[in-house]
Amino acid sequence: MWSSSTSTCTTIMICVGAMALAFLSTTASADDVVALTEDTFGKEVGQDRGALIEFYAPWCGHCKKLAPEYEKLATSFRKTKSVLIAKVDCDEHKSVCNKYGVSGYPTIQWFPQGSLEPKKYEGARTAEALTAFVNIEGGTNVKFASVPSSVVVLSLFNFDKVVLDETKDVLVEFYAPWCGHCQALAPTYEKVAAAFKLEEDVVIANVDTDTYKDLAEKYAVSGYPTLKFFPKSNKAGEDYGGGRELDDFVNFINEKCGTNRDGKGQLTAKAGIIPSLDDLVKEFVSADDNEKKAVFSQLEEEVKKLKGSAARYGNLYLKLAKNSMEKGADYAKNEIQRLERLLEKSINPVKADEFTLKKNILSTFT
Repeated sequence: MWSSSTSTCTTIMICVGAMALAFLSTTASADDVVALTEDTFGKEVGQDRGALIEFYAPWCGHCKKLAPEYEKLATSFRKTKSVLIAKVDCDEHKSVCNKYGVSGYPTIQWFPQGSLEPKKYEGARTAEALTAFVNIEGGTNVKFASVPSSVVVLSLFNFDKVVLDETKDVLVEFYAPWCGHCQALAPTYEKVAAAFKLEEDVVIANVDTDTYKDLAEKYAVSGYPTLKFFPKSNKAGEDYGGGRELDDFVNFINEKCGTNRDGKGQLTAKAGIIPSLDDLVKEFVSADDNEKKAVFSQLEEEVKKLKGSAARYGNLYLKLAKNSMEKGADYAKNEIQRLERLLEKSINPVKADEFTLKKNILSTFT
C-alpha cells in the first residue's frame, strides 16, 4: 500500500471525462526494451551488433524515473538491426551485474559490436541525449522518435470542461513531479491512455498538483499519486481502489465504461456483440431462404430499439445479415477468413477496429 502522507505518495482515485483523443500511430513500449538474463546476455551482447545496456534495480527511484525515457529510446531504435537496446534486472541477475562492475543504479553501458568490454555512459538521462550517444557509438543516424502523449493534461482552466463533461468517462491522476511513485506509474498510465485513445467518450487525464494546488485541495488530495474516476453518471467522482498494473486499469475501464479493449488497445472478441440479438441470429442462420426474410424483419425491429454504440453495432448486424442472404450460406465463414488475413498485416488501428468488429459479429452467424 502507498502511504497516505504527501511525502510518500499514496492513494489512487480515478476520473473519466471529455475530449475525444485523436489517433496517434506511435507509442513507446516497454516491449521494445529487451530484458536480458544470465542465460541470454552472452547470446545477445558482444555479437554482431552494438548494445546499450541499462543495469537497474526494480526498487530504484532513479531507475523508475529513467524508464519512460529509456523506452522512448528503444522505440526510436526498434527498426535498427545494428543496435540493441536492453536492460538487466540486477536483483534477479546479480552475477551479470557484478561481472561488469555495477555498484549503483541505474548504470548504463555501451558494448561495441563483437566486444564485451563496455564503455560507461555518463551523459544526461533523457531519450534525446541517449539517442545522440548511441548514434555516435553505433555509427547510426537514427532520429529521436518524439512520442506524443495520449494523456490529456489538465489545468485550472480546462479541468471542469474535461472532467465534468457528462458525455465522457474520465480517469484523472493527481500527481506531483517530485513523487517517486508518480514517476513509477507514469509509463503504465501512458499505456492506459494509448489503449483507449480510439474510444471517443473515454478520457485518461492527469493534473500537476504542485502547479494547481487549488484542485488538489478541492478534491481532498493528500497523497500522490491519487486517482479518481468521474463517470458520466457521477461527476462528484469515485475513488479508485484497484491495482496499478496495466491490466488492472484496462479491466476497470472496460467494466465501468462498457468498452472492450486489451492492454495494447486492440478490441477483444466481445467487442460489437449484442447478446439481445443472439436468439434472432440463431433463428436467422437455421432458417431456409424464404424464412430468412421474415427473421431479418424481426432483426430490423430489434435494432431500432438500440441506442448509442449498440445501435451502430446493430446496423452492422443488419448489413452482414443482408450480405449473408445475398451471397449464400458460406459468406460468413469466407469473410471471417478474409478479415483474419487482413488483421495479420500491419494496418491502421482504426481499420483494425473496423475489421475486428465485423469479424466478431460475423462469428455469431457461423
